[in-house]
Order: sequence, then C-alpha cells, then structure tokens
Amino acid sequence: MIDLTARITIPESVLFRDLDGEAVLLETVTGRYYGLNEVGTRMWSLLQVHDEIEAVCRALVSEYDAPEELLREDLLCFVDTLAASGLVRTDG
Repeated sequence: MIDLTARITIPESVLFRDLDGEAVLLETVTGRYYGLNEVGTRMWSLLQVHDEIEAVCRALVSEYDAPEELLREDLLCFVDTLAASGLVRTDG
C-alpha cells in the first residue's frame, strides 16, 4: 500500500469534471469513467494542488471534523485505488 511520503502525478490521459460537488474522472486511453462522491472529489482536488500525499492529508484534517487516523486511512486507500486504475502514478 502507498504511504504518506509518496508523491503522485496525474497522467495527461485523465480528465476531471466537477458536477456540483461530485465529480467524474475519464481515463481517455481506456474510455472508462469513474464517479467520485463529495469527499472523493475534495481529495482529488487536493491531489491536483499538492503532489505530496502528506500535504493532502494535512489539508483534509484541517477541513473535516474526523479523526486524523481515519482520514489518513481513507486517503491512502483512495490513492491506492486510483493508482490501481491508472488514474494516478505514484513514486512509492
């Protein structure tokens, strides 16, 4: 599993569209669409701004009233799922 020290990049083949707080990702090579809920959309938006997963985690902790450990686990699972689907690349 990916850890907080990993850096991510978003391939040019991945398109993002925000639809009133929820989002759709399109992987243009495969033509697959992925839907994100409100929290997933926020995580994705932060990943676009910060290439370090740890910085994204800090931002989430400051925004959400949830235990840091839970946010960290959810974020790492989210990034791991994105990486497995080819929607992000990681160095870790």
